[in-house]
Amino acid sequence: MGLFTTPSKFIYCLYHAAQIETMVIAMREIATSTEQEISRLSNNNKSLFDLLPDMLFIIKDDFVIERMNQAAIRRFSNQQGRKCYEVIVGSGSPCTLEICPFNCTNGQQYYGKVFERKLSDSFYVEYSHVPFEGYSDDHLTLLILKDTTQKKLDEIELEKYSKNIEKVLEEKIAVLKESEIERQQLYKELNYLKNETERFAGKEKMIGESKPIRALRAMIYQVADSSATILISGESGTGKELVADLVYKHSNRVGKPYLKFNCAAVSESLLESDLFGYEKGAFTGATVAHKGKFEEADGGTIFLDEIGDISPKMQSGLLRVLQEGEILRVGSNRPISVDVRIIAATNTDLEEAVEKRKFREDLYYRLNVINLRQVPLRERKDDIILLATNFLVKYRERFKKEVTFLPNSVVEQLLAYDWPGNVRELENVIQRAVLLSREGMISPADLGIRQNRGIPEKTSHLPFPEKYINQPLKESVSLFEAMIISTAIKESSGKVETVCQQLGLAKTTLYEKLKRYGIASRQSDK
Repeated sequence: MGLFTTPSKFIYCLYHAAQIETMVIAMREIATSTEQEISRLSNNNKSLFDLLPDMLFIIKDDFVIERMNQAAIRRFSNQQGRKCYEVIVGSGSPCTLEICPFNCTNGQQYYGKVFERKLSDSFYVEYSHVPFEGYSDDHLTLLILKDTTQKKLDEIELEKYSKNIEKVLEEKIAVLKESEIERQQLYKELNYLKNETERFAGKEKMIGESKPIRALRAMIYQVADSSATILISGESGTGKELVADLVYKHSNRVGKPYLKFNCAAVSESLLESDLFGYEKGAFTGATVAHKGKFEEADGGTIFLDEIGDISPKMQSGLLRVLQEGEILRVGSNRPISVDVRIIAATNTDLEEAVEKRKFREDLYYRLNVINLRQVPLRERKDDIILLATNFLVKYRERFKKEVTFLPNSVVEQLLAYDWPGNVRELENVIQRAVLLSREGMISPADLGIRQNRGIPEKTSHLPFPEKYINQPLKESVSLFEAMIISTAIKESSGKVETVCQQLGLAKTTLYEKLKRYGIASRQSDK
């Protein structure tokens, strides 16, 4: 029996040996099955790795490509074992960008983010990268590249198409704007004296380019926005009410009450009650209390025309308003506070009236804080043609008359006349002449004025009359505009800012007109 002293021991050993052999066989089978499963999983992973449409790279921490899927191989060929930046970027050294998509050492920082990059003129990609550890605890990076070349090229093409459309639209818009500008320019030239000679906006405009009118407009613009009391002086018919209107329209009280009152048009007995109001029972017929003009204009502006004609009693009441800001109704001793800006006008010499004690000196100084003098038409004959042309356009439209210009003979009569009725008289004369015109022509007889002095020499009052007289209105106005601009440039020694301020033009507009009329640019560039 040898080593086995008894049969039972021998049998026991044989049994255990069989068990061991069975276990070994089982372990071998398990190992084989495990290898097969590992091989199967590996093959599945490889197949899945190769089947993915995106380009996949597994990169080691020394930048060496360990694996590439089929999509990557088709694009770059099989480059396993080479440095990633040599294959993908085409560079001989590691990428120096702050965010290196191929640098496995910074993968954790930008994990989960998608970036975009142009690899060549015809190759655009979106990329992301995922860090992970291999079986040997080595650091690896899975780099995923998605070819977006077609998408990017489509975007570029669409952008070009959009830019082309935008360019076409801009060109069309520019053409439309040019057409609109031309239309507006023609309209402005047709109505030049209504739209171009006055820089202030509004329905009523102060026509004229003479020095006194330019100075008056500048003063109006300067003082209008204050609350200072203004005294407008000038002869009848010079347009004092127009000055008051312009002051109001450019004041900080525009939109608030604006009342006009002619002191000479109301009897003395009614003047006080009209301006200051009255209480019930103040006089026969006063059955209810009544507000006066000052209360109605509270917070706004009141224009008192012909202020030189008011009585001493009214002068006292007006002084109270200016000094204390309050009024007394007729029949009351209770003062009422009012906040009213006063614009007064007179055609009389108030200084002379003060000397003759017909007007209170203290009231005069209260009224005359700002004095705006509207000069008579005989002192601004440079504006006669502008005014007459403006009235011509106004009344030819109103009367539906085909009058296009003022003949030279008519212009000479207009310039030779002294106009005692000032602008009002000129307007009435042109209105009459347009109404009486025949076959689109105004004759000197249509004016209905008597010459009070000899006919001036042809060029004594009107520079270069041949250039803009006896022509259609549009050409006459354009030539006259050129003359005004040229004269302003000479008088200002070519100072653009001064010319723009005097004529109320922007620099771009001035330069455009200089170019249009062929006025020497060196005059404007001094």
